[in-house]
Amino acid sequence: MPRTTFPRDRFDEIPAGTGRVGAHRAERPRSRSWLVFLWAALATVVLVIVGIFGVLLASGRISPASDPAPTPTVAETTPAAVDTSYTVVVLNGTAEEGLAGNLRDRIVALGWPGDSVQTGDSDTTDFATTTVYYRAPKDEAAARGLAEAIGGASVAESDFLQPTDDPDTADDEGAEKRLIVVIGLDRAAGQPSS
Repeated sequence: MPRTTFPRDRFDEIPAGTGRVGAHRAERPRSRSWLVFLWAALATVVLVIVGIFGVLLASGRISPASDPAPTPTVAETTPAAVDTSYTVVVLNGTAEEGLAGNLRDRIVALGWPGDSVQTGDSDTTDFATTTVYYRAPKDEAAARGLAEAIGGASVAESDFLQPTDDPDTADDEGAEKRLIVVIGLDRAAGQPSS
């Protein structure tokens, strides 16, 4: 071992057998490493949740304030008017037989001429709600009147099965006033009737 040229001081003369001299660190217990891992995992989860919330807030998908209660609006509805000048087509939209004929008889009893009420089967047998279809807004009052007269039904504007003008004839078939009633499962057996 090489000799040093530094002068000797009191630290160079350590008495033998006195044990440890100087600062010594105690050993770390093993449980502390798990505690550090748990705190790191918890901090990661909190940061991810805060990040997701921040992105949702910034993109406008959520808002910090509650939405104001919607203001009720009064929808203007066309008053119902029974108009027997319309032809009526009754289609059975269920698998139950005879519903279209029964409803046809009821409509005729309400004042429609028998030859202006036709029946048939719909393309589907699982139509949900009985609905009266009309062509244009001017026909809505008659559709509502028929819907009320048959014991309640939905009303919708549609060109479904409405007549179109045939250019090869002199008559304007598109001018015919027609209402289409599709009977739904709400009128089938076992369902409450309106």
